[in-house]
Amino acid sequence: MAKITVQNTEVNVINVNGEDYICLTDMLHAKDGDFFITDWLRNRNTLEFIGIWEKVYNPNFNYGEFAIIRNQSGLNSFKISVKEFVARTNAISLQAKAGRYGGTYAHRDIAFEFAMWISPEFKIYIVKEFQRLKTEEQKALGWSVKRELSKINYHIHTDAIKQNLIPEEVTQAQASIIYANEADVLNVAMFGMTAKQWREAHPDRKGNIRDYATINELICLSNMENLNAIFIEQGMTQSERLVKLNQIAIHQMSVLESRNNDGKLLK
Repeated sequence: MAKITVQNTEVNVINVNGEDYICLTDMLHAKDGDFFITDWLRNRNTLEFIGIWEKVYNPNFNYGEFAIIRNQSGLNSFKISVKEFVARTNAISLQAKAGRYGGTYAHRDIAFEFAMWISPEFKIYIVKEFQRLKTEEQKALGWSVKRELSKINYHIHTDAIKQNLIPEEVTQAQASIIYANEADVLNVAMFGMTAKQWREAHPDRKGNIRDYATINELICLSNMENLNAIFIEQGMTQSERLVKLNQIAIHQMSVLESRNNDGKLLK
């Protein structure tokens, strides 16, 4: 469930089978006067558009029932609800939902046409806000993917520590110290501070330093975890690895930031 605000009207957006559906009931609040979705649905042009859309995207659409409904649309007495339309035609472009976020939802293609019925200006703004929503979702997805990649690579990193730096017969507490020290090698090389130093500098924040990293920093950190695992296996000392990794971090961030100036270069 997501929300967009269009000309002071809050509109819900839901995901149905991987597709975005926009709440027509919410959108209707932006139209002056007493109007109903059934007023829009009884319009022949509306039905023609929905019919063509269903033909393209819905192999199970009931064209026989649709033809009957379309032929009746010219009559003054004709009226049909979304629920009845969906039941009779097996349409997927419209959804009638009950419950907390209930209302009539339409696939974004149909919803944009409904917005034009409200007003041309409203359509322009809802398309603009919807595009902004999708851009933000893609950015969030990109950050999440990079964060998960960093976590996966960290397992490779810790395995190299376990195989090469942790002696036999140590306690779990002793092993944890070694893991934490090696994690801080990456933290200092990438962020210029240890995890403890970051927590002391940001006592009001939850999580850890990596939870607040930019996408570019996570990309660089992911690369460094793999490289540090190789350096450990090669027998490089911790101090040698720290200097080397810091140099790599500076270089990689310079390249990444030259393409996208959203983060800060490690100094």
